[in-house]
Amino acid sequence: MTTADVQQETVAPAAAHGVLLTEPAAAKAKALLDRDGTPGMVLRIAVQPGGCSGLRYELFFDDRSLDGDALVEFGGVGLAVDRMSKPYLDGAVIDFVDTIEKQGFTIDNPNAQNSCACGDSFH
Repeated sequence: MTTADVQQETVAPAAAHGVLLTEPAAAKAKALLDRDGTPGMVLRIAVQPGGCSGLRYELFFDDRSLDGDALVEFGGVGLAVDRMSKPYLDGAVIDFVDTIEKQGFTIDNPNAQNSCACGDSFH
């Protein structure tokens, strides 16, 4: 396998919906699903109206399949994005941080022009 093959495998899955789930985020999501005994669920990211800046993220486990969903697997975890959220999330990276200052999932979204002080919503 060449470096080009590895790069293509790494980049290609995110192309289906434009969102990348990092290895630490996929590992944490898989651990949570395995702990709860819910292997049929996927991690869903969506954008909904609300928050200080107009739009807010929703990140949750889901067992539904919505019409128009884009689903890509990262490290044994499915990541679903609905068709209405896809344009707002194209190029976003979901990571999991575990430091003294912060623990949890983070979303780095290049489409977010502004965000509120609490970081829960964007425009």
